[in-house]
Amino acid sequence: MAAEIDARSRELLEAPNFAHVATVRKDGAPHSTLTWLDLDDSTIRLNSAEGRKWPANARHDPHLTLLVPNRENPYEYVSIRGRATDFTHDGADAHIDALAKKYLGVDSYPARREGEQRVIVTVEPDSVFHMSAG
Repeated sequence: MAAEIDARSRELLEAPNFAHVATVRKDGAPHSTLTWLDLDDSTIRLNSAEGRKWPANARHDPHLTLLVPNRENPYEYVSIRGRATDFTHDGADAHIDALAKKYLGVDSYPARREGEQRVIVTVEPDSVFHMSAG
């Protein structure tokens, strides 16, 4: 069962705040990258291109951590430990366009590369921690 996302954490996730996603590489070393996200009821959806490191890491070991700081006050953040539970190409191009609208205010993702295959990674939160300071 997914951990509950409280109201303020939900606000931070719905706002155009960047997510730092940390995964574990096959050799056990941590890997961290910056990404966009959206919230789908009680799960978080991330979008990437096939061939990038973090989705491959999440397929190997689905445990990951998301850290989402408030753009206006980075001392406020939500930290989510969870699992990648689904990887799909269905709707992934439309999803990255919706994220481009959220984060950039444009109708289509401007950094799309020819031949790129997008993937939506669904994350089910096991724990949600909201921190507010500063």
